[in-house]
Amino acid sequence: MWKLLKIELFKIFKRPRTYISFGAIAAMILIIQLGLKFDGKSYLQLLMSGISDSFYVPYDMILNGYLVAFVILNTLLIQVPLLIALVAGDAVAGEANMGTLRLLVTKPVSRTELMLAKFFASVVYTVLLLIWMALLALCLSMLFFGTNDMLVVRNDVMEQISRNDVLWRYIAAFGYASVALSTVAALAFFLSVFAENSIGPIVSTISIVVVLTILSEMKIPLYDDTVKPYLFTSHMLAWKGFFYSKANGNGQAIAGSVENMPAILRSLGVLLAYMIAFVTSAIIVFRRKDILS
Repeated sequence: MWKLLKIELFKIFKRPRTYISFGAIAAMILIIQLGLKFDGKSYLQLLMSGISDSFYVPYDMILNGYLVAFVILNTLLIQVPLLIALVAGDAVAGEANMGTLRLLVTKPVSRTELMLAKFFASVVYTVLLLIWMALLALCLSMLFFGTNDMLVVRNDVMEQISRNDVLWRYIAAFGYASVALSTVAALAFFLSVFAENSIGPIVSTISIVVVLTILSEMKIPLYDDTVKPYLFTSHMLAWKGFFYSKANGNGQAIAGSVENMPAILRSLGVLLAYMIAFVTSAIIVFRRKDILS
């Protein structure tokens, strides 16, 4: 399996288009950082317009590297599935398009091993892309903007998290995001089994994610309790929960606490269930597939 995985990783990283994702991530992050560096105060004034009318707001202290990284994650983790689909959607369909798929299945390895190696290679690519994003979004933001306590605004409520209590939350958030994006990779991988060209799985994956994301944001009473909790896109942004702390009697955030950890774990379980279902289905279909190319 390890040898197969190394071969699949070599295939992924020998393609020039693989590095488009890393370049696109770097460009988008630098644009956001430059924008906030030169006009971040205007962004904060818009975000806190209802509060600044009644209280003095120290914008220079609030606009620090931790907050900038949070803004970047909220902005980019919606676009990253497209970059993930570019590779995962090409895993099987790309081989079929190049005419090498039949040659692959004649090798002395089972189709199941071959599919698992391809999927795990896509997961490695996903994790590396997230590590790259973490280095640029978090480390560069800390370098450019410095560090201070982090202010989180949600539902007209502000929470202040001590600077010493932030870093582990980002590590947990990136870990959760790796599972969420690996689920997207599993979907693209599954669709790739049915295609002879990678364009179809890539476009289909993005279309499904966009449509389900819209459905996840809709608020309809009966729908919220029946369908919405079972859409995997409803759980992709649960990483934000790591930045919501429990409060003590004085309304201050309790260091090291997470407000609703059971909900985060449930969301993680849903994503893992979808990932396993997509990969298992892909293996079953591929094992029964008549390879003609």
